Amino acid sequence: MPTLESLTKIAATNQWGALAPEIGLIILALVILMADVFAGPARARIVALGALLGQVVILAFTLVGQSSATSGPLFGGLLTVSAWGNLWRVFFQFAGLIAGVLGVLHLDRRHLPRGEFHALIAIVTAGLMLLAQSTHFVLVFIALETVTISFYILVAYARQSTFSLEAGLKYLVQGGLSSALLLFGMVLLYGAAGNPGLKGNVADGLDFVQLGSFLKLNATHPLVLAGAALVLCGAAFKGGLFPFQVWIADVYQGAPTPTTAFLSTASKAGGFVMLINLLKGPFAPLAATLAPVLLVIAIATLLFGNIAALPQFNVKRILAWSGVSHAGFLLAGICAMVKTGDFSYQGTIVFYFFTYLFASAAVFGVLNALQVKDDAQPELNDFHNLLKRHPFHGSVLIIGLGSLAGVPPLAGFIAKFLIFRLVLDAQLYGLLAVAALGVALSMYYYFGWIGSIARHILPWPVKGGAENEPVVQDSVLSRVFLASAAILTVVLGLYQGVFSSVLG
Repeated sequence: MPTLESLTKIAATNQWGALAPEIGLIILALVILMADVFAGPARARIVALGALLGQVVILAFTLVGQSSATSGPLFGGLLTVSAWGNLWRVFFQFAGLIAGVLGVLHLDRRHLPRGEFHALIAIVTAGLMLLAQSTHFVLVFIALETVTISFYILVAYARQSTFSLEAGLKYLVQGGLSSALLLFGMVLLYGAAGNPGLKGNVADGLDFVQLGSFLKLNATHPLVLAGAALVLCGAAFKGGLFPFQVWIADVYQGAPTPTTAFLSTASKAGGFVMLINLLKGPFAPLAATLAPVLLVIAIATLLFGNIAALPQFNVKRILAWSGVSHAGFLLAGICAMVKTGDFSYQGTIVFYFFTYLFASAAVFGVLNALQVKDDAQPELNDFHNLLKRHPFHGSVLIIGLGSLAGVPPLAGFIAKFLIFRLVLDAQLYGLLAVAALGVALSMYYYFGWIGSIARHILPWPVKGGAENEPVVQDSVLSRVFLASAAILTVVLGLYQGVFSSVLG
């Protein structure tokens, strides 16, 4: 039973100003919903643009307030504000803003409601920002479920599409399974940490600090290992890691394009943030046991993602399986940090996610602008000679795909190089060889797509069936968005200092 003194100490750490961006996003979501009700269909576009403006203002506030932000544990240890947490907050807001822009361009064409979409984007962004700072399993679960339930709706948002509804159902079933595994793992750890029969039992086994001190004395206990394994299974599902990646292709294909873009970047990042916070926090005493397991998962993820992408012709499925490959690269970097015990290189993971975000924005931005009959069925042959017929969109798409493939001097090349360096420094030579093989395999499907785009000037054979003449739906907002994504991809490849000076 907590005493009055302990409650007073906890209340002293309740600094709501430190959560101003998250609170602002929740308020923005409520304002969007109310404005959408009263504005009506005629002013729906104004509401959508207002939602984007609100996101930009909150992002600017977060960037400006980083240097003066409160740091340390808050709300009785539920979360910890730190420089790394603030960097992840910025990432998630960029991802939400990109999804919002894609939504403005996509929803009207598909005759889908706008207000609910932008409200859900704001809620997911706030949930992911809280997840990045969580240091207590209660907040981890609440933040994660807020994000997951919102994504259930976003994936099935195109209610007139059987592909979208099927994707939503599959994501619901498998997401529910991952949540059950995660919760069961938390319960096992909580029960073990509070067991008086074990050494160093603690009052709150859900608190990261207390749990970490308990695990130092009980790192090999079967109940502890089972609980940690189940918790990591939940994180692996969100990150798209083997063997919890089977949902990805169907969900990515069926979901509306803005949702796919948001899911492939923000949701994956949420899983990896959770994984990093656990491995450098309460699960640090389990490093010797977890390191070989993570190594095997990284190798399997790299191989599965790249091999599964090779025969694909549907571009959303290519992006889905290549996203699994990128998850393998990210886990390879984490394996290196677990082996060395040095998580100061977390910046490499953050940088990789930013390069992945901007390259994905370029690719999904062009995919979003392409006129196709069914949003779930864009094929490689829909892009034949895109560079010739629409030079701007073709160039942006080539830059985005080149960065995802790791072609120098684009940002994706630098991100992969930094991961390779981490793995090499950790002397994980087998993992390094598999990662190099992954890069070689990825060149086939990425350059197959680029070959379709620039069919008239490139000499290699082109994947795909009969040629379709690509048609794009253009607008000023679309061109500004695509140009920004392409420029950021090039700039981060040539000058990484802009990353640390603006965001770090």
